[in-house]
Amino acid sequence: MQSRSTERFCEIWIMKIAYALTGSFCTIDTSVQLLSQLIAGGHEVYPVASYAFATTDTRFGDAADWIEKIEKICKHRIIKNIRGAETVGPIIAPDAMIIAPCTGNTLAKLANGISDTPVTLAAKAHLRNGRPLILALCSNDALGGNFVNIATLYQKKNVYFVPLLQDDINAKPHSMVSNFTLLPATLDAAVQGKQILPLFV
Repeated sequence: MQSRSTERFCEIWIMKIAYALTGSFCTIDTSVQLLSQLIAGGHEVYPVASYAFATTDTRFGDAADWIEKIEKICKHRIIKNIRGAETVGPIIAPDAMIIAPCTGNTLAKLANGISDTPVTLAAKAHLRNGRPLILALCSNDALGGNFVNIATLYQKKNVYFVPLLQDDINAKPHSMVSNFTLLPATLDAAVQGKQILPLFV
């Protein structure tokens, strides 16, 4: 990697990045906008999709349309099966991997060593290389059943969180979503081996 300063996304290097999306469908549009910023910053991005993201049509858009849009942005076919995910670590070997959004289900699997989806297997393959994994969590039970999984992964080497905030303290008191505007700063810090703080904002 050659050092380069850019104001378009983050002031670090031009990188090869695996960018995974899971089924927090209400945040997909924001995530894809950030994905576009990565590309505009000169980074090479390899997209990865969970089974839920790749197969579920919702009021926020049809799966096939999202996949087509992402592949057009990245100029790479989206990885959406186990066979493809196995290539992330040994063949693609990205400098960093981002999961945005990361659902509570994906978080729980990562915390407990379960790698039975394209995203979790890609993350496992990536972490074998000792490079940063950035999680942009969006979960209705982040302060409930998943709180222990946040703690487990927070202390895990090479795992970093985009800072979180409670999105609806009255209707969903256990819910937290990542502040996506802090994803660039989180990536910048993560490649330097640092967790951006505070974690809860």
